[in-house]
Amino acid sequence: MSVLPVLPVRDLVIFPGVIAPLFVGRSRSLKSVEEASLNDKNLFVVAQRENTPDDPNPEELYTIGTLCRVIQMVRIPDGSTKILIEGNSRALVQDYIQTGDYLAADVIPIAFEGDVSDGAEPLRRAVSEQFERYVNLHPKLPVEIAFSLSNVEDPFLFADIVASHIQVKISDKQELLELLDPEERLDKLLRILLRETDLLEMEHSIHDRVRREIERNNKEYYLKEQMKAIQAELGQSDPSSEFDELLQKIKKAKMPKDVEKKARLELERLSKMPHMSAEATVSRTYIEWLADMPWKKKSSDRLDLGIAKEVLDEDHYGLDEVKERILEFLAVQRLSENKARRGQVLCFVGPPGVGKTSLGKSIARALNRKFVNFSLGGMRDEAEIRGHRRTYIGSMPGRIIQKLKQAEVKNPVMLMDEIDKVGTDFRGDPSSALLEVLDPEQNNLFTDHFLEVPFDLSQVMFITTANVTHTIPRPLLDRMEIISIPGYVVEEKLHIAERHLWPKILDDNGLSRYDVSISEQVMKTVITEYTREAGVRNLDRQLSKIARKVATKIVADQEAGKKIPKRISISNASLKQYLGAPKLHGTNVPKRDAIGAALGLAWTESGGDVLVIESAAMKGSGRVTCTGNLGEIMQESAQTALGYLRANSAKYKLSSVEWDKTDIHIHVPEGAIPKDGPSAGVTLALSVLSVLSKRAVRSDIAMTGELTLRGSVLPIGGVREKILAAKRNGIYTVIVPKENKVDVDELADWARDGMTFHYVTNVSEVFKLTLADARKP
Repeated sequence: MSVLPVLPVRDLVIFPGVIAPLFVGRSRSLKSVEEASLNDKNLFVVAQRENTPDDPNPEELYTIGTLCRVIQMVRIPDGSTKILIEGNSRALVQDYIQTGDYLAADVIPIAFEGDVSDGAEPLRRAVSEQFERYVNLHPKLPVEIAFSLSNVEDPFLFADIVASHIQVKISDKQELLELLDPEERLDKLLRILLRETDLLEMEHSIHDRVRREIERNNKEYYLKEQMKAIQAELGQSDPSSEFDELLQKIKKAKMPKDVEKKARLELERLSKMPHMSAEATVSRTYIEWLADMPWKKKSSDRLDLGIAKEVLDEDHYGLDEVKERILEFLAVQRLSENKARRGQVLCFVGPPGVGKTSLGKSIARALNRKFVNFSLGGMRDEAEIRGHRRTYIGSMPGRIIQKLKQAEVKNPVMLMDEIDKVGTDFRGDPSSALLEVLDPEQNNLFTDHFLEVPFDLSQVMFITTANVTHTIPRPLLDRMEIISIPGYVVEEKLHIAERHLWPKILDDNGLSRYDVSISEQVMKTVITEYTREAGVRNLDRQLSKIARKVATKIVADQEAGKKIPKRISISNASLKQYLGAPKLHGTNVPKRDAIGAALGLAWTESGGDVLVIESAAMKGSGRVTCTGNLGEIMQESAQTALGYLRANSAKYKLSSVEWDKTDIHIHVPEGAIPKDGPSAGVTLALSVLSVLSKRAVRSDIAMTGELTLRGSVLPIGGVREKILAAKRNGIYTVIVPKENKVDVDELADWARDGMTFHYVTNVSEVFKLTLADARKP
């Protein structure tokens, strides 16, 4: 037994194992707390039988309470004290003792001394399940409480924690505190939870019913008031004014006769409908769409070839094929005079950032036509093209009709971006809907599901853009004239930066009044060492970064009172200060002839590159290993090269090679970059022949070409990019398939200057040209 200070509490029962905050305001209670804190004693916390007494007598307190430890005590400005206590164990009062300042009690700890039976665990699980339902239904209890109990296995502690959280009468909680047997306590707790859960479910049901009733009443009241206001407004206007307005719009639209007839019939139906009905709204919207379409309106084409060429050259450097195609279109328009002309469908295919979208705007400006555009990327619903039928609420025409209404003419330049990224799902296939739109033979009668009347698209100049063509369905691809826009090379990027990007960047960054210049050499450094892309977007970002830093320095000098120099030049020495260290490094091309290392040429989206293909031979079991992140086609090319060499081993003096005892390892550096395609066939064969015959390969020749098992060299693509990549890397002798000679002849003079080309039909010609013993003395 021990004498401890007593803390009477109202509307609260503290359970063992529970930490709880309390606000203490009564003076005798404060003395009890101070006594426990100062003397490091336990505090006996016991509930009052009634809430009213401020200074309860011993008879007004229960005889069983909880021994608690005072964890923290904080004084609050209003005079009260906040304490944090932790329940330790149950205790029974032997006798209450009145002292001068506080109430004390002679208490003894009590606990269950028997063994926990097997029936406790099923009860614990039932209580846990029921408590979770209780927490989910109770508006003031967080759901995390139920989750926190999942790891509590002790039935004593589990029951006390659950009992501390349920919100029931004090008498029920006190009864749970006085039950020592865990099985009895859990049984009692389960009964209370079942009762409280039923009550909460009924309470929720009542609340939902009352809320629905109130919402319905409020909605009815709001709608009635709104109807009163609408009726008051309608009483002040002429109901026929809207009808007359729509009729005038129909007359001014100059529709075809059958369309105008349909519009008038719809207007007549509208006049007989209740003004505020949902069907009237749909009908009114339909008539407005018909009246707003540009049935006869069209812009006059500017057919001056000189002006058109000047506009195209002003906006874009290079792209001669595209510009030539636009000038051809203008020439045909000029000669055909007033004859019916079919619309044009062009598809610009090229990597990102080469100016496909901006080229569409330039074409519209050159032709003096309106320009509208929208993206097809990610589109999966056929209704986006053909429109929704009027039976659907909120239905609208498709994007084609919407953009024609926006253009207000029937012959705009309409650019549809990312046609290679159209999707398909249960809502239909937009690419199939585009078949009619982009077919000049039938798009003069294009029917949108919403309009339900044909609209002539034959005078629209459609331009689509794509990064690749293999994802475009073949029938759709067949309807478009493909114009490839390859990635720019260094020389072209240099012109674009000097003519277009840098002047625009200076203007955008407020530097046009300052003489800020970048030399050609510095610009080349930015292009080659800080960007690697097909287009010029990243180049634009790097140049903008330089301009921003220059602007920052000018403003800082102005604020410091320093004189701003008349001319600001960006040099190679200061480039690192503006852009940091170079981010990119070129291919490590061998400087000397080497065994097993051959130079191949590859096409990439960033404009072509030089590949070093390495081979090594070693004793083994005849296994061939390909590394360097090679694709399936490139690995097959390696097998083809090896098969050709084995079949012709006598011809190339490889009879002494024990193929089944020799392992060959083929590697292409920069393993993080995927590589694929058949054009490395001759390079692979040369590399393997070199390592097997121990003859060095010339380091000043690069090559490309697909190899067959008979040794034939087949034509390849990307000739322009590959040759420029060789020239960029200081390689001026290139071997190409003979059938690609026409592609080489089409190159600009500056691209062929200083280059030597060897045209081959068989790989044996490649070996004669490239093995070091073939080098001329």
